[in-house]
Amino acid sequence: MNCELLATCSALGYLEGDVYHKESDCLESIKDLIRYLRHEDDTRDVRQQLGSSQILQNDLLPLIVQHGQDKALFDACIRLMVNLTQPAMLCFGKVPDDPVFRHHYLEVTSHLQAYKEAFASERVFGILSETLYNLLQLDWEQRQEEDNLLVERILMLVRNVLHVPGDPNEEKKVDDDASVHDRVLWALHMSGFDDIVKFVASAQSEQQWSMHVLELVSLMFRDQTPEALVSAGQARSAEEKQKDSSELEALRLREQASKRSRNLQRGTRHSRFGGSFVVQGLKSIGDNDVIYHQRINNYKNYTHDSGKVLRRVPKRHRQAQDCNDKRRSALNVRLFLREFCLDFLENCYNHLMYLVKENLVREQTQQHDETYYLWAQSFFMSFNRGNGFRPEFVSETMSIRAFHFIERNITNYYEMMLTDRKEAVSWSRRMHLALKAYQELLLTVNEMDRSRDESIRQSSSVIKSNIFYMMEYREIFVTLLRKFDETKQPHSYLKDLVETTHLFLRMLERFCKGRRNLMVQKKRVKRKKKGKKPLVSEPTPEALSETWKIVEEELRAIDFNLSASLTEAVVPFDAASETPLEEQRTEVMIRVQNALLHRLGPEALGLLRAAREVWPEGDVFGSSELQPEEELELLKQILHANLPRPPPAEAPEEEDDGDEFEEEELETIQVSEQEFNFLDFIKRFAQPAIMRPYVHLLKSYSKNSAHTNHCVARMLHRVAVDLKMDALLFQLSVFHVFNKLLSDSAAAAFTELVTFAKHVLRGFFRLTAQNDKSFIELLFWKNVGTVREMTEGYSKDSGGKRVAWTEEEEAELRRLYEEHSGSDVPDVVEHILPLLSNCNRQRRQVVVQLVHMGLVGSAKELKKPKKGTGIVLWTEEQEEELQMLFEEFKDSDDALGDIMRKITAKRSRARVVDKLLSLGLVSDRRQLHKKRSRGTGGSRGTGGSRSKRAGKKASEGMTEEEFLSQLTGDIPEEAQSDPEEAESDSDDDEDDEEGGGRFTEESPRRGRVSSGAMTSAKRTDVNAAARALRHSGMSGPVLWLQNCLHKTANYREEDGVSQPVPLVPLTEDNEEAMEDRSFQRLLKKIGLRSPADEQESFWRIPAQMSPSQLRQAAASLSPTEEGGGEGGPSGSTEGPDQGPDQSPDQSPDQDSKSSSEQRSQALRALLLERKRKHQSSDDAAPASNTGPLEELNVSSEKPRAKTSAKRRRVLDDDNDNDKENDDEVPAPISMKTEALVDSDSDSDLSAPVKRRRKLVIDEDEDE
Repeated sequence: MNCELLATCSALGYLEGDVYHKESDCLESIKDLIRYLRHEDDTRDVRQQLGSSQILQNDLLPLIVQHGQDKALFDACIRLMVNLTQPAMLCFGKVPDDPVFRHHYLEVTSHLQAYKEAFASERVFGILSETLYNLLQLDWEQRQEEDNLLVERILMLVRNVLHVPGDPNEEKKVDDDASVHDRVLWALHMSGFDDIVKFVASAQSEQQWSMHVLELVSLMFRDQTPEALVSAGQARSAEEKQKDSSELEALRLREQASKRSRNLQRGTRHSRFGGSFVVQGLKSIGDNDVIYHQRINNYKNYTHDSGKVLRRVPKRHRQAQDCNDKRRSALNVRLFLREFCLDFLENCYNHLMYLVKENLVREQTQQHDETYYLWAQSFFMSFNRGNGFRPEFVSETMSIRAFHFIERNITNYYEMMLTDRKEAVSWSRRMHLALKAYQELLLTVNEMDRSRDESIRQSSSVIKSNIFYMMEYREIFVTLLRKFDETKQPHSYLKDLVETTHLFLRMLERFCKGRRNLMVQKKRVKRKKKGKKPLVSEPTPEALSETWKIVEEELRAIDFNLSASLTEAVVPFDAASETPLEEQRTEVMIRVQNALLHRLGPEALGLLRAAREVWPEGDVFGSSELQPEEELELLKQILHANLPRPPPAEAPEEEDDGDEFEEEELETIQVSEQEFNFLDFIKRFAQPAIMRPYVHLLKSYSKNSAHTNHCVARMLHRVAVDLKMDALLFQLSVFHVFNKLLSDSAAAAFTELVTFAKHVLRGFFRLTAQNDKSFIELLFWKNVGTVREMTEGYSKDSGGKRVAWTEEEEAELRRLYEEHSGSDVPDVVEHILPLLSNCNRQRRQVVVQLVHMGLVGSAKELKKPKKGTGIVLWTEEQEEELQMLFEEFKDSDDALGDIMRKITAKRSRARVVDKLLSLGLVSDRRQLHKKRSRGTGGSRGTGGSRSKRAGKKASEGMTEEEFLSQLTGDIPEEAQSDPEEAESDSDDDEDDEEGGGRFTEESPRRGRVSSGAMTSAKRTDVNAAARALRHSGMSGPVLWLQNCLHKTANYREEDGVSQPVPLVPLTEDNEEAMEDRSFQRLLKKIGLRSPADEQESFWRIPAQMSPSQLRQAAASLSPTEEGGGEGGPSGSTEGPDQGPDQSPDQSPDQDSKSSSEQRSQALRALLLERKRKHQSSDDAAPASNTGPLEELNVSSEKPRAKTSAKRRRVLDDDNDNDKENDDEVPAPISMKTEALVDSDSDSDLSAPVKRRRKLVIDEDEDE
């Protein structure tokens, strides 16, 4: 021993009898020992020397027992003992592999075992319990930091003592005898320390010690099993007696059989003359038969392996060993632990498990602390299930979250077992703990099904429906069985896995019986592989000539005209590529040549024309004025040219990585629902990877419990009998186990296994009569396909599944392909499919047959044409032209429209806007919006100036939408919204146009829209339908529809782009009208399109309707005079923008020329109507309450009539004061306002318009 250590230990004091006399510098000496331990080396020499001197037994424990009132000395002793009792695994990090360090490790462990024996004293635990009790009595405010540290150190000291492993070679205790661990537990119990542990676990103010308490409890029950504690102190049940008697009967039968075999092996002759025999049919090393030199009665057990030295199994191939550390403690210890379990379940379990789970989820614990949680969950739930089963005691861990937590940990442990191979055994043990917890959850749910309480059974049904619905919980057992590795996972793990799988399948089968249509979740992983492109071989001159003839005929057949889809699909330039521009030009030339080599003439011509637009300089791809014959000659030159092709890129070889992925995989997970079929689920287990673990467990049938053998037999029965796949078990290792079972003398104890083995063997021998190759098949494990071939017969074409074609079908396919291959059909296969006599043929089958017949070189030649966007770059000249046009028109009202009309290279508006932004000519899209004239509401002039401005506004004209909004008393949307909002809306419209022309062509499935002009009969029909809707109270929605048509016509006329425009109702009246059948019939008559499929929700104005047609449809919705025919005052049917002499087929340009004349005429008619109304209102009776609404029978609803009357008052006031207000200027419309005038319009006409409008809005809100 080191001299300094010896001097320090001598300065502590000495023990005289039972009294310990401490020295004056005892406290300083203990601190010196703590300092020495802090600086010990890797061999832990200080720790070993202190353990050899027995300082803990002779000095430290007597100090805390006899001098515990000295608080500083007590704290120092506790600190030193916590350090000395630290587990050897933490001191060395792991079990050392080096022999020297392994010796030091075992030495430290032996000292720890001596410490543990010294702690088996009631006096030691008594002083610890008393000190801990006094500290816990302090309130949280009174407790100091030193007190918390002392509480934690005492708990850690007890934890370290309980953690010390036992030494079975030294103790050699049998069951029901008290081991050192039992004596420590008994001392802990007698001192009352277990009650303090329960208090800390249940107290709300001691939540910070939750992990320490759970670790202490797990170490207390380390050697115990729930079943042993449940049965402690109770009479043995009839089931246990029956189990023991069956085990004894099996042992007795086996012993009697071994006696009989020994008697038969005794020869009748004396042993000095054994004799020599020849075993016929059994060859020796040479060609001769084996010569047998032993007694003849034992020759059946002869093998060639007898006498050989057993080969040493490599360590990495050895089976994992079980940790059989379970033993039955003394009865008094089991009784006090049973009482502890009962109190812990009732008062502490739910609270403590909740705190621990929160700490685990928030990652506030140390590494691997979740193992204590998993152990506690499995142990106490098993104890509760065996001791009366009170579900409320374990409610915290009985939820879907618990299943999810365990399933996630099992997956994590398995992944770590594969990656951290050095610690694979440790990860396997943690995985076993998680599996036990999962098994206990299922057992508890199964027990809840048997409860008499309806609410408990309902809760169980909810849990089962969730775990059976989720795919992860169903597939976890299939995965664990497939991934079983006997070198890393012990036999006990496989036993628990098989029993848990059996329980889950039994619960699932029972759950499915009472339900016909059980829907479950299904997840499907889609993998898209990007493979390598095959190299183009060097063609011969004869092949080039033949190819050119075919390409030339094809191009002349289509008259050098390419389809729109083909033109859009060609993209010669990739702007996002890092390849330089010159190299991309060479690549395009090679692509043109490849297209010609594959005899794709139209594709090559389209690529050539697109490349000419991108690279016009130098006439590399020809000039822009090339004639078709010149293009044909250029293509011929490209075909025969020797272009420089880049060498194929060789993938780098990786020597260390055996799993090379030559193809890129893109995975997507699709979640869906499907109807569950139990037999289909059982088919997931019918595979060799799952059958092998079951056969491996079956080999130890004599050591397995009866329940384990039943689980194995039930799974094999499901596969062999329920699925009728007994051939899956026709394997030599399985038959070897069956042979051992049938020849076992104690086979009577395994009747279920014997019956199943005979059934499988009978099936095999029946099969051998039909298939003589069955004996060879015994050597291999078989999949489902091999089993089918083995039982139903082998087929030559088993590898391929190509559908057979008859000679007539092949001749028909050849004829159709030759007829249509040279035509201008974009997709030959799609054109041929409906012409085939066999309508069941699919596209893939036709393509494969064409390749098989040699009509095409590969399936890639018949790929579906892909749609794309023809992206063309901007050249420098085009950018300069765009800059010049912007400088010229940037101050105009419609700068973008002027640029679009003047620009040479026609592009979409969105492309031009993007280019202007990229060049920095504008900083925001809003700067390019069309500037629209709006009324200025801030003018307050009087007299002629106002009337002049009003006349000017009327001559310039306001939009029909504003005027129609005035007629209904509403403020126009553009006048209500801020300029920024209006610009943002138009910005959205610009963004919508970026889709190019994909909205201009409607799909055939969306129905046909009438594109011709509206006839007079149709206008009459639409006008009658609109009038009927107004009489039924839908004048507002009809007016809204008319506004939408006018607005769309204006936009299409200004932008020059036609897109389907959805009708989005923003008010309740409009929404109700869009759902009304009469209103929908009106929409169909106008020519609007209903929602095509579930992706669309709104009606749409088709793209085919021109602005003139939209205005005609809007005109047909205008109200007519009662009894005045179907037209306006003269019986005509003019629209808002259509004069009396204008025909329905008049062009939009003629409409715009006569717009000022129409507006002036409408304004004069409106002023005359106002004068007539004032004259009639002066003569009318003031008490008259009947208005035109009742005369026209517009609506019987009072709120609607009242609201419309108020709107009429606003209209009258605006009309009378239009000289004083230039903010509201009417737009022309040919309709009689007489029907819109209310008879009770007696409001003050001298008030300002805005003030009067605000009053009306307030009245509406009051209503």
